[in-house]
Amino acid sequence: MKNNESIIKEKAKGALLECLGKIPFLKIKNIREDIFNTDIQADLDLAIELSDRNMRLICEIKNSGQPRLAREASNQILRYREKTVNAYFVFIAPYISSKAAAILKSDGIGYIDLSGNCLLSFDKIFIERKDFPNQFQEKRALRTLYSSKAERVLRVLLCNPGRKWKITELAEESDVSLGQASNVKKILYERELLSGERGSFGLVNPAELLQEWADNYSYRKNEIKELYSLKPVQDIETLCAHYFNKNDVKYALAGFSGAARISTAVRYNKAMIYASDVTEKMLSDLSIKKVGSGGNVLLYTPYDDGVYYGGSKADDIQLVSKVQLFLDLQGFRGRGEEAAELLFERIIGEEW
Repeated sequence: MKNNESIIKEKAKGALLECLGKIPFLKIKNIREDIFNTDIQADLDLAIELSDRNMRLICEIKNSGQPRLAREASNQILRYREKTVNAYFVFIAPYISSKAAAILKSDGIGYIDLSGNCLLSFDKIFIERKDFPNQFQEKRALRTLYSSKAERVLRVLLCNPGRKWKITELAEESDVSLGQASNVKKILYERELLSGERGSFGLVNPAELLQEWADNYSYRKNEIKELYSLKPVQDIETLCAHYFNKNDVKYALAGFSGAARISTAVRYNKAMIYASDVTEKMLSDLSIKKVGSGGNVLLYTPYDDGVYYGGSKADDIQLVSKVQLFLDLQGFRGRGEEAAELLFERIIGEEW
């Protein structure tokens, strides 16, 4: 049985040949695989004939096209290029992100991925295809990065975007194991979202990480109770906050409720509150009733206490962090997305 690396190499070769086959004045004279010598190492080395000259296409194949691996391959290829004449270099992977593609393009290196994206630019040839979605989602990495415990690490990083961390400090602050923090660090490092020296590291592009997390986040992971109260929305929030404070219930305003406390531009008609240990007595004391639909209170029992990290207060009422507000708002199509964008442009982005 072929291993995954062999399968990727075989598919990469097929994708390259398919792309070259569309060029009528290009002829492939010879293909060599797995070249290792003192001057160069290559997964594929093609001798090609053009209308007026011969040259070589030298290909580096990787099982991932994350930016860090693309940059490493680019640096290696640039060294090879100094020793090689009349050759064009191509990087091939299952999927090459736009960030990785930009790295390769700026270094004059071609690329092809197995999802349909490519750039070949040499001699009289220019072929570019882009914006094809990733057909090889790294599901295991996504599950690792967006598990409840891993999200604690993301919150800590995003709530402290300018700080440099040691891995032990990050694990302690996130209240996760050292192994969990290390796994998250590795994934973010592969994506070039972390940088560091001498053991300390920090975020490079917090906005990119926040948006990717939002794209993979759903507030519906929480247990949601839709409720109704006769009181105006802001009065409900104040009443709940005082009750929770008095009875030692962990809580924080979320979504529109939290955003409206830090930006007067946010308009809403439903209270949104995280609260742990919600009981029937609590709802009765607050005169809030359960309804099937049409409620004006959404009470979330958090899927993980990490949602409370980095919170603040407004008028002595607890709010979740601005990062958590952004995540929750993005889940509400239309007005929620607009409020999230407003929150980022006027507050989060300015602070970063």
